[in-house]
Amino acid sequence: MGTSGATFVRFGFGAPFAVLYLFLVLRVTGAAVPAFNPAFVGWVAVGGFTQIAATYLLVHLFSFRNFAIGTAYSRTEPAQAVILGGVLLAEVPTVGALAAVAISVLGVMLISVAHTKVSLRSLFTSLRTRSVAIGLTSGLAFAASAVAYRAASLSLAGSNFIVQATITLACVILFQAAAMLVWLLWRERDELARIRRAWKPSLFVGFVGATASLCWFTAMTVQQAAVVKALGQVEMIFAFAFTVFVFRERINRFEAAGCLLIVLGILILVLL
Repeated sequence: MGTSGATFVRFGFGAPFAVLYLFLVLRVTGAAVPAFNPAFVGWVAVGGFTQIAATYLLVHLFSFRNFAIGTAYSRTEPAQAVILGGVLLAEVPTVGALAAVAISVLGVMLISVAHTKVSLRSLFTSLRTRSVAIGLTSGLAFAASAVAYRAASLSLAGSNFIVQATITLACVILFQAAAMLVWLLWRERDELARIRRAWKPSLFVGFVGATASLCWFTAMTVQQAAVVKALGQVEMIFAFAFTVFVFRERINRFEAAGCLLIVLGILILVLL
């Protein structure tokens, strides 16, 4: 399927699971759905649209021959979230958090270009390329969505952060699914047939995507988005653990160095 169809799968097939999670959380906690306010609705819309844009741009990157460089710059999301969190929510991270963000971002960028002929020098000399511009814009949009989701969740009345996060997730993903469906019906109807043919893998993508989002939203309700995104780089460590222990593949020195930098950044976040 095309870029729009792949983007829709992330949200459309995740929506049923998000609604299920909300039902279970409300059932277990006995909490009531709080009244929505204009701030919540506004932040949900901002977060929903920026995440759609970020996902679309990230998928589009793979159509470029030098997509690795663009992908590396899309991973600057935590660093950009620091700036947006300060501007939009007046949240100032500690010096330790700033250092952790910088170190983890460098580690992920190293991993992103580990299997290419790209050097550290070329990462900076290629700043004017189209793929880098798309990568940076994707990272900015992801950062904006993270900050918006934190603002939306915090705007809900109530003391149970899990309830706040789950309600925010359900509203966001339903909004995204509806927006993408309208777009496909309007401009790319052929994609709907491709999505139907790939419903089995799409269902799995929706499940893991909604589950991951629930964890992200919950974490960002109790901590600054930039810090959560920096800590979330641990996903790369899990990916390499599967690579080494399950698929028996080797990692090169750049990947090893990137993993060490990510671990160092996480340790700084946890200990300081």
